[in-house]
Amino acid sequence: MLDIKTILAQIPFCLQGTDFSNLGIKYQGKVRDNYTQGYKRILIATDRLSAFDRIICTIPFKGQVLNRMAQFWFDKTKDIVQNHAISYPDPNVIIGKECKPLALEMVVRGYLTGVTSTSAWYNYERGVRNFCGNILPDGMKKNQKFDTPILTPSTKAEKGDHDESISPDELIERGIITEDLWDKLADISLKLFQRGVEICAKQGIILVDTKYEFGFDENGDLTLIDEIHTPDSSRFWFESEYEIRFMEGIEQKKIDKEYLREWLAERGFRGEGEIPMIPEEVRAETARRYIEAYKLITGQSFDGNVGDVTARIKENLRI
Repeated sequence: MLDIKTILAQIPFCLQGTDFSNLGIKYQGKVRDNYTQGYKRILIATDRLSAFDRIICTIPFKGQVLNRMAQFWFDKTKDIVQNHAISYPDPNVIIGKECKPLALEMVVRGYLTGVTSTSAWYNYERGVRNFCGNILPDGMKKNQKFDTPILTPSTKAEKGDHDESISPDELIERGIITEDLWDKLADISLKLFQRGVEICAKQGIILVDTKYEFGFDENGDLTLIDEIHTPDSSRFWFESEYEIRFMEGIEQKKIDKEYLREWLAERGFRGEGEIPMIPEEVRAETARRYIEAYKLITGQSFDGNVGDVTARIKENLRI
């Protein structure tokens, strides 16, 4: 486990972004820089952190954590659905199949929680009882477990816009997907989530909720893309502390980016207006939680070295 001193030393070397003109056509997502080469896509996980649909700051070693954790989960779930990953030439890089993405995210929630405007608890607290087609009973408490996981799909917003929580019926009515495709996505997403729950439980971790993105490859086959079960796309809690914290009405112990989301929300920022300045100690603590999540969930050590990430990527990709 890297100590805070080492994490702080990496801040000047955080990977804000890349500009590799010879890698192909570039598309910059919230976190990843993508380069398309025919039927292949090079995905570079930067250290950018996105929250409330805004790029907030960079977090040391974050891109490396995301990439390595995605690799772990892609390997653990490829029997459920094929994924886009082909190879991992650098700790921050995936070379994958180029896919045509679906314009939605499949969000699976096991617990009533969250602080964003699209989260289950945010809406429930404001009186919403039909959330994305899921009828929720009165009297539930924050962080309470659902009897069974619920699906709350979201539109995939254009850069700069906000995602929209939506019901399956609305997705179908708008022509975003067909009913048959929804059924297939729902089945796969729930199976992926269950696999994640089972693997995390063996490590004493609760997979609280997550999102999946899908596309079609060059053969028209449904493919899991982007990432899976990382601290960017998922919430994780400590199983040993869940029950007592829930009964006492105190926040769960987290190992995901919810820490920084809540830090921002406490200062009145939920995506609108000027982003507060993030102190280095907050960035370092966020990084520590990302690294802790990787170690606890995968059972593997994390070896991050202080240094220039861009130079290492260039060397490994032979740019």
